[in-house]
Amino acid sequence: MTERLTVSVPEAAKMLGISKNSAYNAVARGSVPSLRIGKRIVVPLAALRRILECQNQQASQGQA
Repeated sequence: MTERLTVSVPEAAKMLGISKNSAYNAVARGSVPSLRIGKRIVVPLAALRRILECQNQQASQGQA
């Protein structure tokens, strides 16, 4: 398995186009799914992709 299954919160922030602090706040609120592994918090890529797909679909519907 060569594909990563998770990203760090700062990496997720970059993918979402938000600040690192906003991403940590979203994780704390539960808006961005996350896993705690020891002291690390990681975001599953599959969940992040679903969020981005939903955002893209909503944006497309809003423009029609």
